[in-house]
Amino acid sequence: QVQLVESGGGLVQPGGSLRLSCAASGSIFSINVMGWFRQVPGKERESVASINSGGSTNYADSVKGRFTITRNSASKTVYLQMSNLKPEDTALYYCNIVARDSAWRLRNYWGQGTQVTVSS
Repeated sequence: QVQLVESGGGLVQPGGSLRLSCAASGSIFSINVMGWFRQVPGKERESVASINSGGSTNYADSVKGRFTITRNSASKTVYLQMSNLKPEDTALYYCNIVARDSAWRLRNYWGQGTQVTVSS
């Protein structure tokens, strides 16, 4: 059983900052990619940022220069530092990892989501 536990969401004013965390536990071997997605009602889930095992990162154009993704491989934790937040960043944020299970199959795992609301 694999669990992704997210934390750090909440209500913040425009221009403010939040830090999301996601800790993975369970039968996970060799994490390839860790990332964050977000979704608003009526829209498709979109990729926000990702980081691979080598430390290379990718960001959505809408968050470049404002969000930073990092990971701690030893603790199987991924972080998303969000700065200069805008109302359009309001969404349910999901943690995602791509990792091999005990049978060495590549699997896609999701967290339960944490709400980020940017409003004055």
